[in-house]
Amino acid sequence: MWAATGDMPAYQIRSPASSLPQAVVVTPSTNNLDNPPMMAEETTRKRELRLFKNREAARECRKKKKEYVKCLENRVAVLENQNKTLIEELKALKDLYCRETD
Repeated sequence: MWAATGDMPAYQIRSPASSLPQAVVVTPSTNNLDNPPMMAEETTRKRELRLFKNREAARECRKKKKEYVKCLENRVAVLENQNKTLIEELKALKDLYCRETD
């Protein structure tokens, strides 16, 4: 088919026999291999996020450890008092037993 104005051919775009729409979908690339600066930024961002999470986890771990040690120290104090009381009671019973056997 030739255009009415001269030598230039005019083309018609014909759709194929199928009824499916013909379209091209363009999406932004999630692969940054073709853009090294963006790759470096993404790597840096991921590293900073990982370091931040690690710091928070370490802080929480230290806090729990402090609480655990404090709990153990309290338990030691209670057991020492209990042990002292039992030793005194044992002494008293030994003295009582010794006096009765004399």
